[in-house]
Amino acid sequence: MLRAIPCTLMRGGTSKGLYFNVRDLPSDPKIRDRVLLAAMGSPDVRQIDGVGGAHPLTSKVAIIGPSNRDDADVDYLFLQVVVDKAEVSDTQNCGNILAGVGPWAIENGLVHATAAMTPVRIHMVNTGSVAVAHVPTPGGSVEYEGDARIDGVPGTAAAISIEFLDVAGSSCGALFPTGSVIDQVDGIDVTCIDNGMPVVILRAADFGKHGDESPEALEADNELKRRVESIRLQLGPRMNLGDVTKKTVPKMSLVSRAKHGGVLDTRTFIPHRVHEAIGVLGAVSVATACVTPGSVAAQVAQLSGDSSNRQLDIEHPTGFFTVAMDVAIAGNHVEVKRSALLRTARKLMSGDVFVPAAAWSDA
Repeated sequence: MLRAIPCTLMRGGTSKGLYFNVRDLPSDPKIRDRVLLAAMGSPDVRQIDGVGGAHPLTSKVAIIGPSNRDDADVDYLFLQVVVDKAEVSDTQNCGNILAGVGPWAIENGLVHATAAMTPVRIHMVNTGSVAVAHVPTPGGSVEYEGDARIDGVPGTAAAISIEFLDVAGSSCGALFPTGSVIDQVDGIDVTCIDNGMPVVILRAADFGKHGDESPEALEADNELKRRVESIRLQLGPRMNLGDVTKKTVPKMSLVSRAKHGGVLDTRTFIPHRVHEAIGVLGAVSVATACVTPGSVAAQVAQLSGDSSNRQLDIEHPTGFFTVAMDVAIAGNHVEVKRSALLRTARKLMSGDVFVPAAAWSDA
């Protein structure tokens, strides 16, 4: 027997996943995760018996419901469904999937459209922080079509502006969780930063790389992956993340000089595959490091002039990601006042996803 679960398949930014109403899933996290594994078809490298796309970027889930917080309209829990393992992780936010939360909330009656643009205040449950998505709603309906273009997504769509409020240290407890702008592990200089996403920034050159290699080439380099993973595992406890062996954070971002007019170029392990672009909140963390004097990113970027209020183009394998930053810098102290960016989203399909009833048997 199969059980039907209402959901929507959406593209959010450069990711894709299933969006659920919290009321339609089991309240017990263990049973919920079993249901989601069945829905996606994990563990299986092809996810052939589910709707997952056989890649971390297309095996994602958003669970949305009304918020009890005074400063938020909806709660959004992000879950990463591992492709080839029976694992579901809630250890991070996802800023790409976040782009679809506002449209979904409006279309599912959790937020009422107001005028031509509707702000949706989203409590990101994973880290307890809040983001505001400005969703185009001409005539009271969500508009998906438009002329905004983001690298990593073909065509154009309606622009969704997202502001992040007080996300510094949301996962690790501090913007620079080790207490230093520069640390050294295995003889490599690193910058550990968390402005919405825990990221370790490393020079590509320190690993013998130019920094413009394809994701496929980097994934095929087993010695590189071994060295990067060794550093990640050592830094997990120092970043207040504990044992990260089975966690999807921190992300590991190799940086190099910009190749196409941006601030710097990135290649990001997420953590065991290399991102074809860069995650939203990962880009925010890298951009923040770029304006932090002395960091690995700042040394590579070599920004000139006033770095406190500017737009930074972060290059990645399929283009660049623009982050608007407003920071206050006093000596070695960095205060993030505002970080914002532009994303797009598209509703792809709505209806029911079917899972074996046995997956829900203990509910």
